[in-house]
Amino acid sequence: MHIENSTEKDIPEIFRLYKLATALQKEKFPENQWPEFDRQLIETEVAEKRQFKINIDGKVACVWAITYSDPEIWKQDDGVSSIYIHRIAVNPDFRGNNYVKLIVEWAKNFAQDKKFIRMDTCGENLKLIQHYQNCGFEFLGIKKLQQAVNLPAHYQNADVCYFEIKL
Repeated sequence: MHIENSTEKDIPEIFRLYKLATALQKEKFPENQWPEFDRQLIETEVAEKRQFKINIDGKVACVWAITYSDPEIWKQDDGVSSIYIHRIAVNPDFRGNNYVKLIVEWAKNFAQDKKFIRMDTCGENLKLIQHYQNCGFEFLGIKKLQQAVNLPAHYQNADVCYFEIKL
């Protein structure tokens, strides 16, 4: 098992995992699911080396993206002190292995010059909130996003849960 940057060749698999994650969201938490993400967004993340994967025996087990600024969601974002984790999607063949904890440990090493690891999720999914807390995140609460012009559709007028780890 190893963590590395996703490549252009991984983009079809990333979208496959997003579709599978959305199907699971529809089943487990129908109040909120991911929209279909713009291919250009993923291509940009890959080109900027902000899209990552966990490889196990030649298979992609999990993907996620990061950003260093997220001011539309995190209003107090200063653009330098945090790393933001987005869109964790696990291959169904590898579910149940608690990859969020592994991603947290990876992020602590990756973001040594930062003050915070931050993450958000839409909707009041109590099981997911508890899962992220079990992985080391502090749950900061829920706020309704009023305007999310530059964000994917599921953020529009959404209740957003905020999570943070102080480094």
